Amino acid sequence: MVRVPLSPQERQRGERFGALLREVRGERSMADVAAAAGVSAETLRKIETGRAPTPAFFTVVALAHALDLSLDDLAAACAEETDGGGHAMSA
Repeated sequence: MVRVPLSPQERQRGERFGALLREVRGERSMADVAAAAGVSAETLRKIETGRAPTPAFFTVVALAHALDLSLDDLAAACAEETDGGGHAMSA
């Protein structure tokens, strides 16, 4: 199976997701958060650095739970930036 390359918007969304995880993780170690979520520290590292911009749904859910984030808040924080009228802003 050949994987379709990610669009620039998908990569940017993954970068926003990783940045949010790093911010919310705060002083907690990567190993502690990864263990609480039931994922490897390397998986969390790849997500936080944007090298894995499209993690599996259950990985996202586990990380959100470990960091006490709601999926709604997580989705809103990672959504493409808009101009307030629902139109995507160009970078």
